[in-house]
Amino acid sequence: MTGKFPLQPLLDLANTRMDDAARRLGELIASERSGQQKLEMLENYRAEYRERFVDAARAGIGPDELRNFTAFINRIDDAIAAQHVVVEQSRNHTSQGQKVWMAQRNKVRAFDTLSQRHLDQQSRHESRQEQRASDEHAARQHLERDGD
Repeated sequence: MTGKFPLQPLLDLANTRMDDAARRLGELIASERSGQQKLEMLENYRAEYRERFVDAARAGIGPDELRNFTAFINRIDDAIAAQHVVVEQSRNHTSQGQKVWMAQRNKVRAFDTLSQRHLDQQSRHESRQEQRASDEHAARQHLERDGD
C-alpha cells in the first residue's frame, strides 16, 4: 500500500486557489470586454452625432443649435475620455489577474511534480518489496527441492 503524499493538503489548497484565480480572471476578462464595447458604442455614437451636426450645419443652423450640438459633442468626448481610463484600468487588472493565475498554476505544477515523484518512489519501493518476496519464495522452493 502506498503512503499518502504528505503535501496533499497544500496541493489541494493550491488547486483551490488556482481555480479561484481562474474564475476571477474570467470575470476580469468579461469586464474588460464590456468596457471596450461601451467605449466602441460611445465612439460610434459620437461619429453618428457628428454626422448629424455636419448635415445640420450644411442646412444652416442657428447659434443656439450650434451651441447645443457643440456642448453635447463635448460631453460625449468627456465620456469617451473617461471610458478610455476605465478600459486601461480594466486591462491592467486583467493583466494582474493573469499573473496571479499563472503563479497559482505554477505552484500546482510544482506540487504535482512532487506528488508524482512521491508516487514513483512508492511504486519503486513496492516493486522492490515484491521482488524481494519473490526472490525469497524462489530461494525457499530451490532449497526445498535440493533438500529432497
